[in-house]
Amino acid sequence: MARRPRHPMPQDVEALLHERGLRAAYDARPPYQRNDWLIWIDGAKRPDTRARRIESMLVELAAGEGYMGMAWKPRGTRRGSGQDGQ
Repeated sequence: MARRPRHPMPQDVEALLHERGLRAAYDARPPYQRNDWLIWIDGAKRPDTRARRIESMLVELAAGEGYMGMAWKPRGTRRGSGQDGQ
């Protein structure tokens, strides 16, 4: 299986994560999600697109669920996992 190269965290993204208190939420996500977000953000050609992508990531992190517009919940909170009391 081919692996995507790891992308470094841009300084402005890191600053926003700290500013909004979302660094721990970001670090708690699986490595593939963190890397995919950075690839997606880095791939924007226009500054306004890049800003929208960053904001989208921050909103999903603040909500505690969602991943690049797709449904995603942390392990242990998924329906039928047996760990959420259902």
